[in-house]
Amino acid sequence: MTHGAKKHVLQLLLVDGDEDVRNGMAHYFVRHGHEVAQCHNVRQASELLEQKTFDVLVLDLPRPGKAGLDVLKQIHAGGAECEIVVLSGGATIEIAVEAMKLGAAEFVTKPVSLHELDRLVRKAYAARQLRKENLQLKAVLRRHQPPPQIIGDSPQMQGVFRLIDRVGPTDKPILIQGESGTGKELVARALHEASALADKPLVVINCAALPETLLESELFGYERGAFTGATGMKPGLFEVADGGTLFIDEIGELALGLQAKLLRVLEDGTLRRVGSVKERRVHVRLLAATNRDLLEEVKEKHFREDLLYRINLLTIYLPPLRERIGDLKPLLDHFTGPRWECDPEVIRILEKYSWPGNVRQLQNAIDRAKILADDNRIRVENLPPEIAAGECLVPHDGADGEVDLFTHTRRHVSDMYRMHDRNKAETARALGVSRRTLYRLLDKYGLSSTYVHQ
Repeated sequence: MTHGAKKHVLQLLLVDGDEDVRNGMAHYFVRHGHEVAQCHNVRQASELLEQKTFDVLVLDLPRPGKAGLDVLKQIHAGGAECEIVVLSGGATIEIAVEAMKLGAAEFVTKPVSLHELDRLVRKAYAARQLRKENLQLKAVLRRHQPPPQIIGDSPQMQGVFRLIDRVGPTDKPILIQGESGTGKELVARALHEASALADKPLVVINCAALPETLLESELFGYERGAFTGATGMKPGLFEVADGGTLFIDEIGELALGLQAKLLRVLEDGTLRRVGSVKERRVHVRLLAATNRDLLEEVKEKHFREDLLYRINLLTIYLPPLRERIGDLKPLLDHFTGPRWECDPEVIRILEKYSWPGNVRQLQNAIDRAKILADDNRIRVENLPPEIAAGECLVPHDGADGEVDLFTHTRRHVSDMYRMHDRNKAETARALGVSRRTLYRLLDKYGLSSTYVHQ
């Protein structure tokens, strides 16, 4: 005899007010290898379900009409995780459909043979096991997927991490602001992973990478014949992301017409594919990112104000690398790995550089240097020429080329204060500083009493 895995004993609960019928079913199922508990009413069943987990519940509806469905509603409201096979005498098709909507896996009209009932019970159990295995598989896959790599020990990034922890578990829209290369998509992925939708799809689209006509069909889908080349139908990314998260990168690039369509989806959850008049409903959490000042875009009539309010329940601001140079060494260690070393002069040059392309530029520079380096050691000559020469050391204003960090920092604090409607708590969170530090910054830059954006 070949010994395989231990066979699972099906845990079965029988609920029937007729004691003779119930005992007959129990005897049959025990003989066929099931473990059986039984009771004669729903109250007893509810008590048993609170105490023990069952695989399948066989429930006899005491009344065949709609009133009998109250029993099923009561079982369902109790949070029972087992599959339910309903037995009923003289029920209509409408009652059967309603029972299935209320969570019944199977609905059968009496009389039914015990052999057929056993088949339905095993079928319901197999469906339960399949769902359970799917959930387990998704959990295993999530555990083996590396979490989004957001590197940073600076106060600014610690503020970002706190916001991710706070708002990630919600299903609310979040706007992620920051220059190109600061890691906005990584933050979006971290928000998705922190949410209850983590086992649902995360769909990403970059508005700057597609022309307007293609962007519309990508977002909302199209029907056959909607335009030249549309030889078939295609669901849009909103439909693909239904039940999950849609991340729209560089949302500031959206044309006004597409902004109107996007607003409608966010307001009532409906959309129409290109070339269709049929409304479709979706439920999607929206995360958006931009490197533009959307308030300024609203003033210039390039971005809809009502859409901005829809996507901007809360803003996460990602500071540029030049404002968190203290994170450069951890980032450098992450991009090089444990087997690599850098000359001290390399680190000094990297810390002085302004990084207009931010973390993405740093990663590209290190990848290039590793290719050119010998003996797993990065030297100055391995760096890109513009970085080695220090051609972009700090941000500055004016034609004279003098460093004006005061103006640059004041403008940044001013922008964030204005963007958050002078709410000091939200501004401090967005900047990644304490309220006390924000008060000092507002006083230092003359922004605390009379607020004037310059």
